[in-house]
Amino acid sequence: MILRKHIAAVEARLAAVPGLVARLARELVARCRDITARIGEITAEIGALVAALAPSLLAVQGCGVLSAAKILGETAGVDRFRSKDAYARHNGTAPLPVWSANHIRHRLSRMGNRQLNAALHRIAVTQAHYHPSAREYLDRRRAAGNTTREAIRCLKRRLSDVVYHALQSDLAVNHAIPCQAAA
Repeated sequence: MILRKHIAAVEARLAAVPGLVARLARELVARCRDITARIGEITAEIGALVAALAPSLLAVQGCGVLSAAKILGETAGVDRFRSKDAYARHNGTAPLPVWSANHIRHRLSRMGNRQLNAALHRIAVTQAHYHPSAREYLDRRRAAGNTTREAIRCLKRRLSDVVYHALQSDLAVNHAIPCQAAA
């Protein structure tokens, strides 16, 4: 019940119902309304911080405020990675080769930071639904013989590079400006 109209509809329906169960339900709905408002406040606060620290990351198609905040927190400083490949290994998007009956393919890496991988996955799925160039890339991969899962994995690896470069450019901008984001 994130949308206020849904909370209002439930409250209106429960207003006419008498009894203990209805009263308890009204109290729960009121708590949901308060918690939803608090979530909105916290999200706005996080959004302001992320916009100051990582505008290039927020410019990546499909990367919302909470995904960007998760990426920033889990990366813990992009300058500690020597290359985009090291960053891909850290976030679990680096491909692992697998051989079977003289057939070479790549599989998902179970290593790396799973939270960071999940944030990249959310961006990939969003791009797959709404971003035309990502859809074209997935179609090309499927036409080349990849399954949908393999194509999404490849898209996540490309997104890892995009995120790495966005974090690098944000780091360069933040180092050029005196510490204002911490204030």
